[in-house]
Amino acid sequence: MPLPDELYNIKFAGYFESIKDMYAADHKFRTICDDYCESILQTKNYDKRIVRNLKSKLESENLSRELEEEILFYITKNQ
Repeated sequence: MPLPDELYNIKFAGYFESIKDMYAADHKFRTICDDYCESILQTKNYDKRIVRNLKSKLESENLSRELEEEILFYITKNQ
């Protein structure tokens, strides 16, 4: 059974052979590792969402400012 990519990181570099052996032989250890990997993937997905949401927020803020100016222009023009 191949190791998930998320287990190939600097923190575990000194234990790579042990991780590989235990992942193949120990179901409980494999479950812990799989949960860890899932957590890493979820974190990456949340990071992507944050970036998308921030972009949308900035676009909305810019649009609001433009519309505020348009409202003020319209008011002053039509008074």
